Amino acid sequence: MTDRNPIDTRNLDIYGNPPLPWSRPRDLLAAAIFFGRPAFLGTVRPDGRPHAAAIAPLWLAGEIYFTSGPGTRKARDLAHNPACTLSASLATIDLVLEGEALRVTDAPTLERLAARCREGGWPVQVAGDGFTGPYSAPSAGPPPWHLYRFRFHTAIGNATAEPNGATLWRFEC
Repeated sequence: MTDRNPIDTRNLDIYGNPPLPWSRPRDLLAAAIFFGRPAFLGTVRPDGRPHAAAIAPLWLAGEIYFTSGPGTRKARDLAHNPACTLSASLATIDLVLEGEALRVTDAPTLERLAARCREGGWPVQVAGDGFTGPYSAPSAGPPPWHLYRFRFHTAIGNATAEPNGATLWRFEC
């Protein structure tokens, strides 16, 4: 999936501003290896209770990836139910993405993402069907770490700088 375009756009602004173009958050995501700001993954526990955890998502060629240790709450939740949200406050827009996160285990994708992580300063290596390295966020648990691809079907943006507005975009899955 590269440069996905929305199949539907809905203006959520109540002050008369036009809908925001999808290029606004897309270009901010593409401008950095990692989002560069805190991002939060929302999952659902098997008993239905919500869970949120900070992650360091990676944008590459229109795809969003993140890692997590298999024993973490978020990984266990995703194994039970891949539906999740990803929320981030980008430079000029707050963004909430809704979709699914599925594990990536194919060697070419793991190698490509590990190389991209190293470009961003995180010295990971592929080990089996995941990543390993000298460190990660404490909340990721010990290595090895699983790689996930987050495929979103809905994005909601609320501008935090001019031009103002709020927009919902829907995408094909």
